[in-house]
Order: sequence, then C-alpha cells, then structure tokens
Amino acid sequence: MAVVLAAAGTAACTLGGAAAGGYVGNRATNGSAVGTVGGAVAGGVIGHELSK
Repeated sequence: MAVVLAAAGTAACTLGGAAAGGYVGNRATNGSAVGTVGGAVAGGVIGHELSK
C-alpha cells in the first residue's frame, strides 16, 4: 500500500511539473509547439527530481 501511495505522489509531482513547464514554455515562445513540448519535458524532469 505504501509503495502505491509513493508512486502516486511521484507521478503527481512529475505531471504537475510537466503541466507548469508546458504552460511556461508556451507563453515564453508565443505559442510555439516546440517551446510547449520542451517546457513540458523540462518541467516533468524537474518535478520528478524534486519528488525524490
């Protein structure tokens, strides 16, 4: 049970970071798809690392 809860918490941080990064990337590049995806990837990595 604790492993499932820990995995869910990690996933939430990763997804939250990806969502925030995608939004920032989109705004910073004036709606560029590449900027949005790049921001989402960077945000996901940061969220994952912070959840460790």
